[in-house]
Amino acid sequence: MLAAKQYSEHGESLSAMTIPGGVQRILPVPAVLFIRRPGAPFGNAMHERFRVLELPSPASSEQAAAFLAAAAAEPDPPRAAVVMGGGAVRADAAFLDAVPSVRCLVSTAAGVDHIDLAECARRGVAVANSGTVYSADVADHAVGMLIDVLRRVSAAGRFVGRGLWPLQEGEYPLGSKLGGKRVGIIGLGNIGSLVAKRLEAFGCVICYNSRRRMDSVSYRYFSNVQRLASESDVLVVACALNKETRHIVNEDVLEALGKDGVVINIGRGASIDEAALVSALKEGRIAGAGLEVFENEPKVPPELMSMDSVVLTPHSAVFTTESRADLCQHLICNLEAFFAAAIMGDRRDWMYEGFKKGGCHTSEWFAKTQMFLNHAAALSQIDNIRCPCNK
Repeated sequence: MLAAKQYSEHGESLSAMTIPGGVQRILPVPAVLFIRRPGAPFGNAMHERFRVLELPSPASSEQAAAFLAAAAAEPDPPRAAVVMGGGAVRADAAFLDAVPSVRCLVSTAAGVDHIDLAECARRGVAVANSGTVYSADVADHAVGMLIDVLRRVSAAGRFVGRGLWPLQEGEYPLGSKLGGKRVGIIGLGNIGSLVAKRLEAFGCVICYNSRRRMDSVSYRYFSNVQRLASESDVLVVACALNKETRHIVNEDVLEALGKDGVVINIGRGASIDEAALVSALKEGRIAGAGLEVFENEPKVPPELMSMDSVVLTPHSAVFTTESRADLCQHLICNLEAFFAAAIMGDRRDWMYEGFKKGGCHTSEWFAKTQMFLNHAAALSQIDNIRCPCNK
């Protein structure tokens, strides 16, 4: 992390920060909006480095509006905001109008469907997400849910818990083997690729649908999701949510998957037509589902809760101690890189001016700021700027 010693003078929080070239500057501690209260130790780490303005959760739309208005009226208003999906506040034009000082949005999620990217691009607001921090955990969760659905693990636990085992006549209902299953993955990005690698180890046959064919993999590619479903025993939804992928799994896709098919969703709830899914499960037109996300979270269709063929989790695939610690460091690095850029001036020339004096090849500063720029550039918000001496 950038070393920034904090102290107070005349009631104002200040920090002593060393910038490239060895120059020390006394600066106000940067203010950061945190949309949804961070838990400890995440919150503690944020408070050590920034002046954090927290929106308590849960918050009504009226409370959120009042909070943003108060933040905008601060003498030193926030220039960055940490935003989470599924909260009371969406980072859109109204949000940016309410707090016009914000020039950087850092998402705690990999998905950015809660951020209006086009509006951010229009205003020159940088955007960064969680990168690959959660990818392995979500992939593990997807495989775990699939095994649970096929082998009826949760259903068997309920069966034992209800005291039904001693009363059983005949054998417990058979499950289905994972090995040899044809698995169609919708969205072969970071998470989808890790799901594929894990399921290959179980002997599954992988095929996929994505925005484009990927030359780096040998899996069979389908440009049409309905055709992918017709050639799959399992569909894993791992795509980002946008206009093209909303309800990408609809009634026709579920019909193509068939009565022995299983759906796993670790992407976004609205990627599946939830009403069509409930209907297909109730009528036995598909065999089961593992759902980590839902269309109207935290509301879950009550019909799903009583189905032994369905496994439900509360959007918790990323909840591991290890990932939480990694995310904390990832977000703080991104925020520090952004504020470092702000110190040097315009984002498009600050790196050159700083590093031609300070020597970029040995500087930790460059690595962290480049990390931020890479994340933002991946979302098409700002250019991926390279140091002039990095040929």
